[in-house]
Amino acid sequence: MTKLIIILAAQIILLAAVASAGHVGDFARTTYQKHPIINKKEKLTHLHFYWHDSTKDVPRNSTVVGHAQGIYAGASRGEIGYLMVLSFAFKTGKYNGSTISVLGRNIVFSKVREMPVVGGSGMFRFASGYVEARTKSFEYKTGEATVEYNCYVVHY
Repeated sequence: MTKLIIILAAQIILLAAVASAGHVGDFARTTYQKHPIINKKEKLTHLHFYWHDSTKDVPRNSTVVGHAQGIYAGASRGEIGYLMVLSFAFKTGKYNGSTISVLGRNIVFSKVREMPVVGGSGMFRFASGYVEARTKSFEYKTGEATVEYNCYVVHY
């Protein structure tokens, strides 16, 4: 178990992951609402993608929509949990060059982990919201994981 934790920590610290979606253009949906105080439209965007440590087993019809960069730090005594500081940098379509910043507690073996969106850049300036992470697969020997992310982001 100690070896597994060390492998996980090492991979996560050097986080340079690939996020992919099933098909081009279907990883995001935006709705609009006028903000009562600020004279701008508030948008709620739902982003759906998968985070991978590598691309060796990614289906051929998947599209790389961006990269994840960040760090994890131990944040729990009784379970495997990390403080996650992560930026999703998008490289596809209208979100190319935009980022979403996530900062929160990630209890690794929970079925669904919810973490806050604390900011963003580009199309996601003034972003807030939350992400839900679900582990779809995990290889204990290598420490490689595939995690499904549903991001609900409010921005202007």
